[in-house]
Amino acid sequence: MPPRTIVYVSCADDQHITTLAFDQTTGALRELDRTEVPGTDARSAGSLPLAISPDRSRLYAGLRAEPWPVASFAIHPTTGKLTLLSLATLADSMCYLSTDATGRTLFSASYSGARLAANPITENGLAGDPAQILATPPKAHSALPSPDNRFLYAASLGGDAILCQAFDAATGRLAPAVQVAARTPAGAGPRHLAFGQGGRVLYVVNELDGTIITYGRDPDTGALAQRQIVSLLPPAVPLPVAAADIHVTADGRFLYASERLTDTLNGFAIDPTTGTLTPLCRVPSEPTPRGFAIAPSGRFLLCAGLGSGRLGCYAIEPDGVLVPTGAIAVGRGANWVEIIEL
Repeated sequence: MPPRTIVYVSCADDQHITTLAFDQTTGALRELDRTEVPGTDARSAGSLPLAISPDRSRLYAGLRAEPWPVASFAIHPTTGKLTLLSLATLADSMCYLSTDATGRTLFSASYSGARLAANPITENGLAGDPAQILATPPKAHSALPSPDNRFLYAASLGGDAILCQAFDAATGRLAPAVQVAARTPAGAGPRHLAFGQGGRVLYVVNELDGTIITYGRDPDTGALAQRQIVSLLPPAVPLPVAAADIHVTADGRFLYASERLTDTLNGFAIDPTTGTLTPLCRVPSEPTPRGFAIAPSGRFLLCAGLGSGRLGCYAIEPDGVLVPTGAIAVGRGANWVEIIEL
């Protein structure tokens, strides 16, 4: 029997996580549960970031209102339903969460506070309070560990910079001096990141000019070298825009990015040698496509519509073109999507 596929969608306005069953053969979605994220009665500032532990046994959810709680949930091993285990605090209003490859450190980035932080995770999977906080250039918008778990990369939207911090998994500590690995064009607004070719390539989607930059990456030093800049948008679209999220298929053949003012999902073919991008498709999305994820099979993309409160499903054709297959209501302010196989 194939593994059961579960989808989690955070809904910031309703302050809950919707859990759905997903059929990777047909694309059918079915709601299983809605789970409140506790810790504050204040509204969570437009987004509710999530992260999944490497062993898929825990889900972490951060609220973007004081006292900046982070909830640790157990994932039921057969149903995928969530059970609250503990609450801790984040360093600030954090817009992005991720875990390191060992599952012992929770990384976060703060847009409003210009910070990166590392919170320890206990042996039983509970996130603790911050152990390390680093000041960054303005508007840190993501924090993504490299596939080899030796570096943490972060995008500074206000600083037009990609940061690269050495990481010691044994201690859970980042290098204390913030290092700029690359500068984007002025006003580009780097937002989210994705790795390709086993970590030899790094992609950044730039929120304000609607472009994607491809960087070659040295796995030994973490250094980045720019290879290409491509646009998500037709020439007639005025700037600034609001590009949002970016992901690469597991087989490394295709990359997708979302843009919120034109309400589109944009697909690219990845050159297997250089990692550079060739445009494939531009399709309408759910209104305000804040975040999306690609199914482990690589056959579907699921996109949250912040403006519609729906999760849209798109088949990924063999040539990489996206074809809409339907949508399901999940809640107000839908913004973050995680997909796991149990």
